[in-house]
Amino acid sequence: MTDTPIMELRDVAFSYGRGKGKALDGLSLKVRRGSRTAVIGANGAGKSTMFWNMNGIYRPDSGEVLYDGIPLKYGRRALTRLRSDVAVLFQNPDEMLFRPIVGQDVAFGPENMKLPKREVESRVSEALRMVGMEEYRDSPVMKLSYGQRKRVAIAGIIAMMPRLLIMDEPTAGLDPQMASEVMEIARQLNEEGVTVVMASHDTDLIYSWAQEIHVMRHGKCVYSGDPDGFFSDGTAVYLAGLMPPRIFLMNRGLCELRGKDPAPYPRTYAQLICKTAERGGNAGKVSILPVSNGCDVLDVKESLSAAGLLDVPKGVCGRSARCAEGLLTRARIDYVCGAAEASMARAMEGTDTALICDPAMVDSVLSSLEFSERCGWGTIPHEVLPECVHRDRGTGN
Repeated sequence: MTDTPIMELRDVAFSYGRGKGKALDGLSLKVRRGSRTAVIGANGAGKSTMFWNMNGIYRPDSGEVLYDGIPLKYGRRALTRLRSDVAVLFQNPDEMLFRPIVGQDVAFGPENMKLPKREVESRVSEALRMVGMEEYRDSPVMKLSYGQRKRVAIAGIIAMMPRLLIMDEPTAGLDPQMASEVMEIARQLNEEGVTVVMASHDTDLIYSWAQEIHVMRHGKCVYSGDPDGFFSDGTAVYLAGLMPPRIFLMNRGLCELRGKDPAPYPRTYAQLICKTAERGGNAGKVSILPVSNGCDVLDVKESLSAAGLLDVPKGVCGRSARCAEGLLTRARIDYVCGAAEASMARAMEGTDTALICDPAMVDSVLSSLEFSERCGWGTIPHEVLPECVHRDRGTGN
């Protein structure tokens, strides 16, 4: 993340017609390049309207929107270029599905970018694998469930490989497991260099994910910065129509009981355990196994066996780990969602774990594991194993 904004709104005003109130009223904010940014606020605060102005779908009545430091232009060619870089995932997936068959729909964006056919096919396959919908490639879109259609919409965005991804309530209507997977996808895209902006009412979800937040109220941005600074101001939270995250409240309550400073603030339940639990005995070790694309369950088992980790609790994190053929169906995986957090918690109990991980997610996992030490709460032993690569076993004679 850098201090340079990739997207900026300067004193933007917008209304939906003459005689109607302003949906955006002098809105100014910056989205930093490479950041994980959340936009929060009550219904009607202007979050979706802001996103549509950021993508050039709407044009401000006054003020300006800048992308890469340049004011948006609204000619056809300029908007086509903008939307190749800036993709918006709408809350309702049916607003984003344009073709009758899943694979065709995911290909819609890349085809409009005039990419070669082979590149389109590659992007479609990768995007469907990433959201777990590869087996539905030839299925009719409208026969899918709501959650499956949302996965297809996300795949369509991923296939475009945007520089800035805007997600409007991406977990709305999803079951808890898929919601967790969506947040993991958003984090991995960010680790791979995509700036991600997300709107959500779920402050628990946002608190554990976002590096910075913008709070909207009546079409204005009333706060920009670190989440802890905002949630520490109870009056501001109330006026914004929000509730503090549960982890924030638990940390504050426990610290008040013990007469301790609530800072530094844990953002996840595992970090809260690290901060508040009394440790007995030695902590367990978290062993991270990076898994390259194309690996299968046998490759992973061989790597774990070589490290003496075949029988410890295991979790998966990231695209290549989830896509390793047979891993989720033919191996004992204890943590399919929230695996990094679960591994931290088990380590506090003294249990060794193995985290099967996409290489792009290793730095993120290490940062989470080292958070406890940076805050002075103790060390969680960990190691990064040699990367697991696919072994061609052949058929033999």
